[in-house]
Amino acid sequence: MGILNGLKILDFSTLLPGPMATMIFADLGAEVIHVESSKRVDLMRIMPPYDEERESYIHQHVNRSKRSLTLNLKTTEATDIIKKLIADYDIVIEGFRPGVMKRLGLDYATLSAINPKLIYCSITGYGQTGPFSNRPGHDNNYLSVAGVLDYSRHQNKKPVAMGVQIADMAGGTMHAAIGVLAAALHREKTGEGQYIDVSMTDAVFSLNLLAGATYFGSGHVAKPEAEILNGGTFYDYYKTKDGRYFSVGSLEPQFRKLLCEALDIPELIDSTFNDSSYTQKRFKEAIHDAFLTKTFDEWLTIFNDDFHGCVEPVLTFDEACEHPQIKAREMVVDVPSEQGTQKQIASALKFSSSPATYKHIGAKLGEHTQEILQELGYSIEEIKALENEHILA
Repeated sequence: MGILNGLKILDFSTLLPGPMATMIFADLGAEVIHVESSKRVDLMRIMPPYDEERESYIHQHVNRSKRSLTLNLKTTEATDIIKKLIADYDIVIEGFRPGVMKRLGLDYATLSAINPKLIYCSITGYGQTGPFSNRPGHDNNYLSVAGVLDYSRHQNKKPVAMGVQIADMAGGTMHAAIGVLAAALHREKTGEGQYIDVSMTDAVFSLNLLAGATYFGSGHVAKPEAEILNGGTFYDYYKTKDGRYFSVGSLEPQFRKLLCEALDIPELIDSTFNDSSYTQKRFKEAIHDAFLTKTFDEWLTIFNDDFHGCVEPVLTFDEACEHPQIKAREMVVDVPSEQGTQKQIASALKFSSSPATYKHIGAKLGEHTQEILQELGYSIEEIKALENEHILA
């Protein structure tokens, strides 16, 4: 039984932020119904690659362990079904633009009148208020507006398109998950539900902690490749002789000493403790030159398990899957599927007595519609009638 057993969630979201949040909840035992429509295309359902039945592997991952209910939410009959579910499924997560759920008659005010214990979380790019509240956007837009990207680049170079969607996941997913769990704890104490407004731009703006503290305290604006942790010091990435990279994070004196010894530049050990820009530049150049003298594999033998100086190889994803640390932490799991099992990334949360569970890969569109409606008391004949009237779409 999962640690979140008893939480029942209606997930109206698409793309990454909401579905990943509800995936985390489902992994930990919450019961999640993904409310979908064949008329509203979810990019996660159509993003390649696909299995032999043209189901997206990405969708099967981010929507694992959830049931799929298809409804035409523009119909009164469909909203009536949601209102019946709200008596039991008392957490809602949605990612529509502000005002959409109100037009559908499924906003917080309407649904909380039915169930005052309702926890309702809206995840949007810019939040429910402000001049950008109805503005469309994507991950790179939110990072741009939040002031993250300008100092997260090399000097005189454009920002890099991130391989990981930081605003979506570190912003939307994680803040929604924390918000819902905090609201659930509050409800346990008071019996009250509440509304949660998660803005991905707000969330990633809050990640500017170091730059923000520095700016508010001293007026210094973080600049590209000029700060301690963005390449302004030797804390950086270095190319090997064969074009691979290593990360060097040996900031503390004891780690810098180990680094110098491993790179065979012991003459720079003492000078690395000097914080002058000239010394930092000279030291960084020495590290750069040293790494170019050996191949990736040759450096792996030097920065081996016995080296404790904060230097690690930049791995490809397939290499990361085979890394002994990732394996030891069981971060790749087999999730049940119709074909047997499918490998997916595991939950990163490790509880001592309530391990994560994985029921099945993401469901086919509407796979559980009949099952869910029967649980609500609808007969087979009534369900057929709803199908014929295009309510279940």
